[in-house]
Amino acid sequence: MTSNKSTLKPPFFINEQSVFKQALLELKSEKILAVDTEANSLYAYREQVCLIQISSSTKDYILDPIALKDISPLGEIFSNPGIEKVFHASEYDFLIMYDEFQFEVQNLFDTMLAAQILGRTKLGLDALLEEMAGIQVNKKYQRANWGKRPLSEDMLRYAQIDTHYLIKIRQNLAAELEKKGLTPIATEDFSRACRVHHQIREEKLAPYWRINGARKLTPKKAAVLIKLFQYRDEIARKRNLPVFKVLSSKSLLNLAEQCPTSPNQLLKLDLVGKNAIQKHANELVKAIKDGLASEPVHYPRREKSNEAFITREKKLRDWRKHTAQKMKVNSAVILPRELLYAVVSDNPANREELARVLEDVPWRLERFGDDILSILT
Repeated sequence: MTSNKSTLKPPFFINEQSVFKQALLELKSEKILAVDTEANSLYAYREQVCLIQISSSTKDYILDPIALKDISPLGEIFSNPGIEKVFHASEYDFLIMYDEFQFEVQNLFDTMLAAQILGRTKLGLDALLEEMAGIQVNKKYQRANWGKRPLSEDMLRYAQIDTHYLIKIRQNLAAELEKKGLTPIATEDFSRACRVHHQIREEKLAPYWRINGARKLTPKKAAVLIKLFQYRDEIARKRNLPVFKVLSSKSLLNLAEQCPTSPNQLLKLDLVGKNAIQKHANELVKAIKDGLASEPVHYPRREKSNEAFITREKKLRDWRKHTAQKMKVNSAVILPRELLYAVVSDNPANREELARVLEDVPWRLERFGDDILSILT
């Protein structure tokens, strides 16, 4: 797994409820914990949290949510503001833990966000492990099926590494943030990251429009793509497979472009994923025919921004870029993309209105508020 794996004590693997209860007592007494998860997204239709790794300064725990009957008490630790939780790239972990267990996190330090705020170009955990802990990670188990049991000792060791050194990395990055005067920005972004599943987002684009090339289809062929997409989703759900293991998105697009209306026509085509397509030939042809008989579907176009909107956006982007250069950070650190667009859209006329837009980032409001208002007026 690593160049010095022999120096690590084996993790405490917890798959019994009584042992879990004892571990909870230990975890509740800590002031800082490193956390990570492993899921089976490459092997199941609906991903499942398969492991939760937690490290204190002295112990590494690996929890098995598949075997444990009830891990809901863990939520009290995650939501306890008196215990700092250290994650690397927390968004995915937060979303899957909330979807499955309704866990919410307070008091976060995200090492990837910290590295990004510091202007680092290599943001992966493997790069930070090598730099700050002298560990070179073997990626053999990066795409492992964490839902299978039993788990090998090497797999558990791989999972252990993800949190064992994370507190040390956190301390190093926190010192850099403090030295560069970036701690307030990091604190705001950590707080915002904790609310990822509550944030109001734009209405999500239907997933079939995210297939590369889908927006170039005619409305009639777009209707075909939708039927093909729905067929693939149904098969994946029934077989408990990720959709890409049924048919690739490229295959769906090619079929929608060609629209073969008989199995013979379909099999004569030279398409990506031909072997997989052949297995579903009759059903795919039916889906194509259903799509051709459906109402054409147009890509949802956004209203074009007016000239004033475009001018505000350009001015604000230019200011953000210039300010980032002076502070030697990435532009998104000065004003994250979603907040930039919120300011441009709302076009606040005074400090009170701007404060409502930037209520989640009071330090940025105090530091940059006057500059932003001068640009907008």
